[in-house]
Amino acid sequence: MKIAGLTGGIGSGKSTVAKILAGLGAYVIDADALAREVVEPGRPAWEEIKKTFGEEFLNPDRTVNRAQLAELVFCDREKKQKLEQITHPRIGEEILKGLERAKKLGVKLAVIDAALLLESPLAQWVKPVILVVADAELRVERVCRRDRVCEAEVQARIRNQASDLERKQKADFVIDNNRGPEELREQVQKLFSAILAS
Repeated sequence: MKIAGLTGGIGSGKSTVAKILAGLGAYVIDADALAREVVEPGRPAWEEIKKTFGEEFLNPDRTVNRAQLAELVFCDREKKQKLEQITHPRIGEEILKGLERAKKLGVKLAVIDAALLLESPLAQWVKPVILVVADAELRVERVCRRDRVCEAEVQARIRNQASDLERKQKADFVIDNNRGPEELREQVQKLFSAILAS
């Protein structure tokens, strides 16, 4: 079984590419969904977040206020690092469980879909790394529409992430998502075939 990594900046269309890959038969492990799971009330990461960042980062139903926490860490590298130290090892454990399931199912390709793939230790053991890129204006427009947030907030998030130029240096394949859905699907299909043939 081949294990690929899929990444891309906010608004690049990474999730759309993951859906196309899943449709082609890849087993996709969504690290962002796992990141939500590991911070559910009562779980160890939740306890640590509560202790480290305080009760004010919890909603009335005791779930983590992810938007409020994201706002805090996107503007503060040190706090971002603290949060990652709490969540990353737990997300890693869940990813390993997902890979075990994929192996049992006999799939040819497992894809770890992770926004922070290249910033995490995962990058050292997934091959190939697939990067989804799109122009900044397009990304801002997509995120503003999707999350109903202002342009300045999206630009701040983009600035806080690695640049596409930095990511390209570590990627094996780059998918350009500046055009329409048909062109995107075509690129992903070619890529899928190329990975399986390699």
